[in-house]
Amino acid sequence: MPLTLQDFDYALPAELIAQFPAPERTASRLLRLSEAGPSDHQFADLAQFLHPGDLLVFNDTRVIKARLYGVKASGGKIEALVERVTGAHEALVQMRASHPPRPGTRLRFNDALGAEVLERRGDLYLLRFCGATGVFELLEQHGHLPLPPYIAHADGAQDLARYQTVYAQHPGAVAAPTAGLHFDLAMLAQLRRLGVQLAWLTLHVGAGTFQPVRVNNLAQHKMHSEYYDIPPVTAQAVAGARAAGHAVVAVGTTSLRALESAAHGGSDFGLRAGAGETDLFITPGYRFQVVDRLITNFHLPKSTLLMLVAAFAGIEAVRTAYAHAIAQRYRFFSYGDAMLIDKMPR
Repeated sequence: MPLTLQDFDYALPAELIAQFPAPERTASRLLRLSEAGPSDHQFADLAQFLHPGDLLVFNDTRVIKARLYGVKASGGKIEALVERVTGAHEALVQMRASHPPRPGTRLRFNDALGAEVLERRGDLYLLRFCGATGVFELLEQHGHLPLPPYIAHADGAQDLARYQTVYAQHPGAVAAPTAGLHFDLAMLAQLRRLGVQLAWLTLHVGAGTFQPVRVNNLAQHKMHSEYYDIPPVTAQAVAGARAAGHAVVAVGTTSLRALESAAHGGSDFGLRAGAGETDLFITPGYRFQVVDRLITNFHLPKSTLLMLVAAFAGIEAVRTAYAHAIAQRYRFFSYGDAMLIDKMPR
């Protein structure tokens, strides 16, 4: 039977959607999902489920202040969300406006930043920003942190610190790789002392991560494309861990997608280093080549991220785990609690 959108729906009480992070990064709860079923823990206890030689792979992308508010030359209000910076002075953006702006339309953001619409590309607009200052610096000066639509408050000082991983390095994401938000520097140091290996890659999370699936037949869904880069040292660490029989643990669905995308047509150890684009859409039936375990948050109903998790652990196991999490009052989505999932045997 083909998979449909309804296979990945569930009812979530609105009060379980976390609006703010836990008081401390490692203070979240951790639901472990293994062959034995779900069990309840604290994220601070993660180390007890890892072994010396296991490899954790993190996404070190940095969230940019990608949301801009402004007006067209006609005076009409607009809201722009940068999807991707394409050059020193250009970016592809999603745009909300009463009337779609045409090429040549002049825009002004934050009463200070000028831009021009160059062209439309599907649902996105290519903008050129005025002046000599680069896009990343302009966004830092004039933009707002792009909190997900299910977070009701405006971005504030707490979000600037907590909607960013402690190891974020490379700017370009418009959404946080949220599984990494649970780690602080002390936990990373603890894992190293215990012999757990740490490695990093970069995948710039795009605004498409919040786009709903609009087709009932999942085979017809087209995944948005995202840029990723896997350093040679990370590819070598993955090869070494697999050769020694240690687990490769993806910290977040973005790390998993990058690793599995790089495995396609890879070298002898099954992973290509270097940069690329991925539109890999992982649904049940996918055969994982690299990742053995996954650390992730709880995901929205009918989302591609929930479909990925169901592919990793099995649809029924994930349904059971989510029902358990709701009954036990876990906190959901970006600022919520975490899961540690073992890849289930096929």
